[in-house]
Amino acid sequence: MRIIKSIKEMKKLSLDNRSLGFVPTLGGLHDGHLHLVRASLKKCDKTVVSIFLNPTQFNDELDLMTYPANLDEDIKKLESLGVDFLFTPQKDDIYPDGYKFKVEELEDSKILEGEKRPGHFDGVLTIVMKLLNIVSPKIAFFGKKDFQQYTLIKKMSQDFFMDCEIVALDTIREESGLAMSSRNEKLDPRARENAAKFYQALKKKNSCEEIKQELKGYGFDVEYVEDWNGRRLGAINYEGVRLIDNVSI
Repeated sequence: MRIIKSIKEMKKLSLDNRSLGFVPTLGGLHDGHLHLVRASLKKCDKTVVSIFLNPTQFNDELDLMTYPANLDEDIKKLESLGVDFLFTPQKDDIYPDGYKFKVEELEDSKILEGEKRPGHFDGVLTIVMKLLNIVSPKIAFFGKKDFQQYTLIKKMSQDFFMDCEIVALDTIREESGLAMSSRNEKLDPRARENAAKFYQALKKKNSCEEIKQELKGYGFDVEYVEDWNGRRLGAINYEGVRLIDNVSI
């Protein structure tokens, strides 16, 4: 696996490879990320994975500081899969102007996650546009766990006539049903097992309000449970860890 740190080098490589698959990540890779990587390896001639802990999408400084990422471990996982290129840019290279320019969506980014995490989607859309412009992939792969994020990225790509197909794959879950997330590592084994009740409740055909009350009964601090774009989305805080999930309705 070739590790690339320079934007200039990554752009040159993109010109030389016209069928790139791309999986952008924050790091802290788990089986959900690796599922996306495998899909890219299967579908595309070459695969690029990026690891960049993007500060502009964190509205909570503590969340950024405690994000569970280990670059050495991530490299081992990607090498074992046979990934072609790992792109690890630096903050000053990605944001040479100090984040003076950003991408902002004015409707769907202001609800649900956008309402609870002001500025979050500005940071997400900005970094994804930057990375897509640098890597120039044919296909970029995202997970449905972040369904609102995927929807916004797909619309952004369409609205700006970007020459990249945005593909979403189903959420990968732990044996308990808990959606795989880097933040799961912050939970102790007991809490991790109990957190699976979040998914089990979302799957029920009860009303959103009934599900909220059920989740509160399990000791979760419920931020929202709402139906949107054919899916039921929820966010909770549990044992100091924020978790999101969604199911089809």
